[in-house]
Amino acid sequence: MTSKRSPFRPPTLHIAPFRTALTLSAILAGGFFSFASPLSTPAFAQGLPGMGGKQPVEINADQAIEWHQDVRAYVARGNASAKRNDSTVFADVLTAYYREVPGKGNEVFQLVADGNVRIVSPNQQVYGDHGVYDVDKQVAVVTGRDLKLITNKDVVTARDSLEYYEAQDLTVARGDAVAVRGNDRLRADVLIGRLKKMPDGTTQMERIDGSGNIVVTTPTDVALSEKLVYSVADNVAVLIGNVKITRGDNQLNGEAAEMNMNTKINRVIAGRDAGGRVSGLLIPGEKNGPGAPAGKKQ
Repeated sequence: MTSKRSPFRPPTLHIAPFRTALTLSAILAGGFFSFASPLSTPAFAQGLPGMGGKQPVEINADQAIEWHQDVRAYVARGNASAKRNDSTVFADVLTAYYREVPGKGNEVFQLVADGNVRIVSPNQQVYGDHGVYDVDKQVAVVTGRDLKLITNKDVVTARDSLEYYEAQDLTVARGDAVAVRGNDRLRADVLIGRLKKMPDGTTQMERIDGSGNIVVTTPTDVALSEKLVYSVADNVAVLIGNVKITRGDNQLNGEAAEMNMNTKINRVIAGRDAGGRVSGLLIPGEKNGPGAPAGKKQ
């Protein structure tokens, strides 16, 4: 996503050296950072709650809060924060771009966070260098170095971006994306978390799709494939395309496989291209073959 960046004139309003606060109830009535939180199991999280709705947003800054009428933007500088309900966005600079709507006043259409971006809610935190929320498209993107999402149980990292598509209930981690919960680890070029709205209004992760250079690592197994579909409720991963599962020196190969993280049982399926067969290398003396429960001798 390309953010709107305009060259700012010298500050039109500067309040220093004390910390200043401003409540923008009318300007920000359209909603603030509904940033998502990728992964819930093993590591995508629910959409960041608390920033939606029509409640006022309290903006604080150490250096200044500026109103740039020429570019129609409010800018908070210096350890800036924007808080609505129980969620807060922190950054070196926070900018809210707005437009004038006849009969309705001002309406924010884009929010930009620059420098040391941190998005905090009661259950998760997102870290990055730059964040953009497109209000019209309901899309949030965090980019920069050391991209990270931390929840009570999970950690998600990515090289290129962490994204949230609010209308589609999707979260996306791009570029060497890694999701970790406990001793289990999913890695892919792209990880997509599919969210589900619950009757109580909360959002939970229903499924995780992965594509490109899939690596699934558990305490007993390492699996490689081209694609991944992970069912959060069942704790089962389905691997598709050039599957290889190893446990110790043992290895099974096939076109598809099912890994049950609870039972530790793996089932490899032969594809048509493989002539309807599954190949494997079983080393005598190895206790745990890749298709058997841990601890049982083959």
